[in-house]
Amino acid sequence: MKTHSLHTKPRVAVCALSVQATNDKTRLMPSGTFHAPRGAAEGSGPWHLSAEQAQAIIRLAAARSTDIAIDYEHQTLYAEKNGKPAPASGWLDPRSLEWRDDGLYGAITWTAAASAAIDAHEYRYLSPVFPYDANGVPLDLLHLALTNTPAIDEGAAQLAAARMAITHDVTNDAQEIDTVKREQLIAVLGLAKEATDEQIDTAIAALKAGDADAKALREALGAKDDAKPAEAVAALKASSATAAPDMSQYVPKAVYDEQGTQLAALKANSNTAELDGLIKEGLEDGRIPGKATADWLRVQGIAACKAHLDGAPSIAALKATQTQGKAPEGTKAKDGELNEAELAVCKSMGISTEQYRAANPA
Repeated sequence: MKTHSLHTKPRVAVCALSVQATNDKTRLMPSGTFHAPRGAAEGSGPWHLSAEQAQAIIRLAAARSTDIAIDYEHQTLYAEKNGKPAPASGWLDPRSLEWRDDGLYGAITWTAAASAAIDAHEYRYLSPVFPYDANGVPLDLLHLALTNTPAIDEGAAQLAAARMAITHDVTNDAQEIDTVKREQLIAVLGLAKEATDEQIDTAIAALKAGDADAKALREALGAKDDAKPAEAVAALKASSATAAPDMSQYVPKAVYDEQGTQLAALKANSNTAELDGLIKEGLEDGRIPGKATADWLRVQGIAACKAHLDGAPSIAALKATQTQGKAPEGTKAKDGELNEAELAVCKSMGISTEQYRAANPA
């Protein structure tokens, strides 16, 4: 078999063929050798599509940045000649192409108008436009069209459109059954009889979302998978009753706050009483030389008072004479000087004699 030269302009085939629709993908080109016994719009067969060449077409399609257009009756090819518009009937996702034993398949999204025409049996066949080499090997998939004049005949005529929610069978009787299924589906979804495919898809998506939410709720409540809404609500109430706290173990916030305030006041009063006792003890045993020191320690707080008392010596002379730091009789110092007891107080408190005199005037 000769290979196709890059410098030779490839031939282009335009031929309608019947395709088999399965689930969400439609057959676009048949596998093996196929002919156009009634003639193609452009080009001539036979053509030969192998799995290897199909993979080459799939790689080319995956590199495209736009969807592959599907028009009506190949108007895209004739628009320049007849001046008429070429509206799309649908779009093929180029990244959805895949090879199966009987041909090349892809996912098509039909327009509302095309869907209505297909459902009304106004269009039945799909026609690919593809370049091919001198040996009849398809090289790419350019675009497609809806048509009613199939050039390729491979058995019974089959519908070109594939539905996500409604599967189209391959016989006319099955197609009539599909129409009944569609009507039943619309009724179940609570839609108007003239509902479009988009409205049906939206309603189905809403049902799926609601079912997922209900399942999540049942799992959270520990209810059975087939639990009815009333049963789920009962499970929620039972769960709430079980989780209710034992109020005998709690008190109102106002009571808690009041008790906290009272405890703080009691602690403050206790600290004040303890501080007064320490100062009194210090004055009596001479570790606090006089009122000025006592007042200063009271302002500093209980911790400072305890630290002072721990480091100050007990002065027996001050305790015995009750002179509040003045020299006892017979040991009076010279004028302007401090006696031994007063000097001991200065040393224990770490203050100068001038500071002591200022705090204890004669």
